Amino acid sequence: MVVASLMASPAYAADLLTITRDALENNAELAAARANTRSVEAGLDVQQGDLLPQVSASGEVAHNEQFASQSAAQGGEAGGGGDDRYNSASLSLNATQALYDAVNSAEVEQAKRQIDQQTYQLAATEQQVLLDVATAYFDILRAHEILEARRAQERAIGRQLEQAREQFDVGLIAITEVEEAKASYDQSRAERIAAESDLQVAFEALERLTGQRYDSIESLGDSMSVTPPQPAKRDAWVERALNKNPQVLAQKAGVEVARSGVDVAQAQRLPVVEAFANYQYADSDNDTLNGEDSTAQVGVNVSMPLYTGGRTSASIRQGTYDLESSQYDFEAQRRDTIQQVRSLFTQVSNNVATVEARAQAIVSNRSALEATRAGYEVGTRNIVDVLNAEQSLYDAIANHAEARYDYVINLLTLRQQSGTLDVDAIEEVNNWLDENQSVTFTLPEEGQYEQALDIGEPPQPET
Repeated sequence: MVVASLMASPAYAADLLTITRDALENNAELAAARANTRSVEAGLDVQQGDLLPQVSASGEVAHNEQFASQSAAQGGEAGGGGDDRYNSASLSLNATQALYDAVNSAEVEQAKRQIDQQTYQLAATEQQVLLDVATAYFDILRAHEILEARRAQERAIGRQLEQAREQFDVGLIAITEVEEAKASYDQSRAERIAAESDLQVAFEALERLTGQRYDSIESLGDSMSVTPPQPAKRDAWVERALNKNPQVLAQKAGVEVARSGVDVAQAQRLPVVEAFANYQYADSDNDTLNGEDSTAQVGVNVSMPLYTGGRTSASIRQGTYDLESSQYDFEAQRRDTIQQVRSLFTQVSNNVATVEARAQAIVSNRSALEATRAGYEVGTRNIVDVLNAEQSLYDAIANHAEARYDYVINLLTLRQQSGTLDVDAIEEVNNWLDENQSVTFTLPEEGQYEQALDIGEPPQPET
């Protein structure tokens, strides 16, 4: 069971900005995306290397033994056998330089487009990490507020149950009212246990994202500004998303990658022209061939495929279909982004009104509970009415917490979908936190959780 308490003036509590920076340094998914980006960048050097001079050398040193046995022709004298032992050495140097190679040139351009695409994908991963960390952070605070409401509900209904039992013992009420109170108490206890579980899950989710554990985090203050998104027009957010959303831009760059793939396939029909030079040297101590031998050659080589069994045509068709697929992927991403931005804009706008309405619902339900209790004392209401009023009040408190955090997370998600979620945006939300109030987590029986919560050290890349 996770125990959470709200403390004033904590010795140390991590805020959202601090945890976000930890995630940017330690998040495994982001580290993998960065490594993948460096890999794609190195791919450009690989392709450009084929357009630069290629020099190779080979050498050989050998000991040779020859054996021969021959017989004379018919009527002639018989011949004898002989052998020859000698050492030999050879050296070969070869150099080539591409003068015209359309395939390699097209592959270089494709590698550049792949870098553009991967750069956008890395930006998308970074924004997703920012959103995931903020979501996990506020899910902890959401779970804590709901847990506090469920604990207060359990205590209130528990007192009501005790009062009902006392009244039953003196004959003021029937046993059915005691059973009603007992059922409500059991339900409130189950809801409190579920809330504790939600808090622990939220706590561990934050650790997974950052690779670190936090004893306490700052809570959301009452000064949080619940205002409609700016700019106030939905179409302005859509236009911003189409221009800045990294997932949209990555899919658009993917179209160019596929288009360059068609260029690579078509270039396979063109000739390849390269300059070459080679030098051959050989030495031997054979009695009959004693001495050195060397040759040198410089020239231009031209090659052109005439027929490849239909491979080139098939490659062009394949690249064309890949291009068509990438264009549809881009369109699907564009449509999805438009829909997400429109929906999120509407949700954030509605969240503003919902937070206000939920706050007013707490006031109304508290007044209704007081009136119901007064009616119960004079006999115009029964215990079921009181229990229902208790349940409604604490449901209203939990719903208000849900509405506040829905607003924050939906606002950040809207920023992410519009491509404007960055550390500065996180810092703006971080200003809503109250450094004098924190949620502190205590894990009882620490030993049984230690191994499960140990994320472990990150891998050390080889240099």
